[in-house]
Parts: sequence; C-alpha cells; structure tokens
Amino acid sequence: MNLIDDRESAADLAAYAAFFEMAEALGLSGLLDGGRPFTLDEVTEHGRVDGRGAAAFTGALLAAGLLEPGSHPREFVPGADMAGRRYRAGYVSWSLTANRPYLDHAAEILREPATAAGHRRDGRKVAVSSSWIGSYGFYPGVVEEIRSRKPRRIVDLGAGAGALLVRLLTELPGSTGVALDLSAGACAEATAAAGRAGVADRLDVVHRPIESLVEDASPVRDADVVHAGFVLHDTLARPEVAEGVLRACRESLAPGGTVIVTDAVPYATGAERAFSALFTYLHASSMNVELPSEEQWRALFRRAGFAEVTATPLGMPGSRMMVATR
Repeated sequence: MNLIDDRESAADLAAYAAFFEMAEALGLSGLLDGGRPFTLDEVTEHGRVDGRGAAAFTGALLAAGLLEPGSHPREFVPGADMAGRRYRAGYVSWSLTANRPYLDHAAEILREPATAAGHRRDGRKVAVSSSWIGSYGFYPGVVEEIRSRKPRRIVDLGAGAGALLVRLLTELPGSTGVALDLSAGACAEATAAAGRAGVADRLDVVHRPIESLVEDASPVRDADVVHAGFVLHDTLARPEVAEGVLRACRESLAPGGTVIVTDAVPYATGAERAFSALFTYLHASSMNVELPSEEQWRALFRRAGFAEVTATPLGMPGSRMMVATR
C-alpha cells in the first residue's frame, strides 16, 4: 500500500472512531447496530435532540458513508461493514479515549510512577471501546467455546457493557446469565443493553469487584461457565487474590463446569507486536499490572486447583483464551 492510501486509511479510521463515540454519547448506537432502516424521528427521540440537530448529525454520517439513504426522505440505513468499521475504530477509541488520562499524564507518570494511581479512566468508556474490539477481536472465539458447552448458567466477570452475555443469551434462549463488574457506569450500560436485546429477564447485573468472590462466591455458584474477560490481570499485583478468585470459581462450578479466562500476554511478537506493546506498556506503567506470560497463566490455574489448561490465541493482538474444566 502506498503512502497516500495509508494516510487515507488512517484518516477514515480516525473519523469513524470520532463518529462512533459521538453516536454512543447520544444514545444512537442501538440504531446504528440494529441492521434495519430507521427514521429521523427515531434519531431525535433516542438522541434527545431537536430535528435540526438530528438532521445535521445524520447528514454528517451520510457524508462519511456510515449511513445510506433509506426508501423515504427521512429514513436511513446503516452503511455496509458497520460492524467491521466499529471493530477497527474500537482500537482507536480504546487507545486514545478510554486511556486518555494515562496519555495526558504520560510524562508525569513516567517520571513519578506513584502519581499513576491518581489518574482514573472512565469505566464506561473502557467497557464500550473494549466491546467494540471484542466484537471480532475475542468474542467470536469465546462465544463458540461457551456455546458448544450448552450452559444453563453463565457468569461473566468484568462483564463491562454486557455485550458478550447479551449475545450469548440471545443465541441460547434457555440460558441465564450474571454480569459482574466494578464500574457502575458499565453495569448501567449492561442493563440497558439487555433491555434493548429483550433478555433483561434472564440477566442479573451485579455491581461488585471480582476480588469479592474470595469471601462471597454466591454470584458464581452452580455456574456451568464462568468467563473472566481482561479483568483477572487487575488482581495480579496480589497473586494470592487472583489465585483465590480462580479457586472460588472452581469450587463453585456446577459438575463439569468450566472457567474461561480471556486475557493478554506481554509484548507479543510478529503481527501482534504494535498493539500488544501499547497494551502491555499502559498496564505496566499506568495501572501497575505486569501481564503474565502464557506459562505464568498456566501456573496460576494449577495453583488454584485446575489440573489442565489450554491456551488459544484470539483475534486481538496479544490476547489468549485459557480454558480449564473442573
């Protein structure tokens, strides 16, 4: 690819990320993701803006190619490859928006590492951008792994905006789920997403840190599958806590139940190297999280009582899916 094409591709990606972030803030993501035509009146209602504002924003989305004209003058159709564009834009949003406090204070954090604790990310922004990346980066592999087990009860630790559980409950109508997350904003978004998808009656949202499972494992009791997506590494500053969480999950599983951990390894190489390097560095420098190697992950599972663990690379650079059965 020549330099001009590279610049155009980067420009498109930046624009998509900005538009998707604005649409999310306006409450319009459901319309863009719905796969059906929608009207200007719906934009006005969902976005809580007047007709002039709705027309201006949809006009910009039309010009960007994110929307196409519908069959009526006030109707719009989501553009082609909406899901793929949102996935690719997710990397930009996670890197530059969700982690904004760490970027803005990068020099300060590097010079005085102790100051990192004073800079907090917006949990909802982290959850939303992570769900965009997850749509292709890790959800497909995890969904297939979970779906193949035909679970009746699924628990997602660090569920974020609830995208994984909402998808699973939609595809497994006989299943129930528990979404557990530390962020109140992420929990609110998970509740809203379940409502939009019509699965709210089968999803319990629990606002708690995963560390609390060491003392009270009731949210994971009798689960057929417990999934922890990019959250267990947050406990690794105290390895005994991470081990305790895994042990609590193993002891609480239904017979034959499975724990699936989707997480990352440090400084992956080859095609994974660039984003993996950013992910690794931000976690180490700004979150005080040293990502374990694949063998260190396996050792953690063994200490928690699991005899065998498999590890499979996923689409997001540096990500791995680790599966252990009781």
